[in-house]
Amino acid sequence: MIEKWGIPVAGGKKPRTVYVYLPDAAREEPEARYPVLYMFDGHNVFFDQDATYGKSWGMGEFLDDTGTALIVVAVDCDHRQPNGRLREYSPFDFADGEFGRVRGRGKRFMDWLTGVLKPLIDRRYPTIPDRECTWIAGSSMGGLMSLYAITAYNHVFGRAAALSPSVWLVGGQLTPVIRKGDFAPGTVVYMDYGEREMGSHQGMLRCFMDTANALMEKGVLLTSRIVPKGDHCEACWEEQIPIFMDILFYDRE
Repeated sequence: MIEKWGIPVAGGKKPRTVYVYLPDAAREEPEARYPVLYMFDGHNVFFDQDATYGKSWGMGEFLDDTGTALIVVAVDCDHRQPNGRLREYSPFDFADGEFGRVRGRGKRFMDWLTGVLKPLIDRRYPTIPDRECTWIAGSSMGGLMSLYAITAYNHVFGRAAALSPSVWLVGGQLTPVIRKGDFAPGTVVYMDYGEREMGSHQGMLRCFMDTANALMEKGVLLTSRIVPKGDHCEACWEEQIPIFMDILFYDRE
């Protein structure tokens, strides 16, 4: 079951859509409690008709077919032009030939997600609110934000999946944050890039490797991979769902 409702985001006035997936078992077992996966770009997560390019991740179908005991909360991004999504999903200011100068407001968004949205979800739904059962995932800029979240908000999130994270776009600004970060033991991160997208932007491979090395140096339980024939698109990210979900659930009783 997927619920849709609106809420103003990070100081904005116009409500944005929040998608919440609940396992069918939640209606049959009202006392049960579930881990929660927060996801970026909520419009691309569940429904093709809502997706930017007409193709979603199909997350609901995967969860239903596998009977996965998980709540997923996915928030629509800032679609305002120019660069609304880039501002919201970057923790850092950056300049790029394609996008110009962008003032990152990622911290503001994460403060809202952790300080406003998460408490609301924990009150309204049958969650396990503990850090160990609170996860985050996204792709592209959402992948960058997932890495930032697991680092800067490690007291909130225990596990993260970052698919095709746009670490190259902010240069080397993420790795010092990781190296200064305070990671609790048992922090789990999945991170990937598609074979066909690797090299499409300057510095992608170097930034990917630097990020992976920094996470491992901090003792993070990292799974890092290059997806064979992988592209930068929802169809490819959908194919990775079974892989990163196994990692998010790894070693859980």
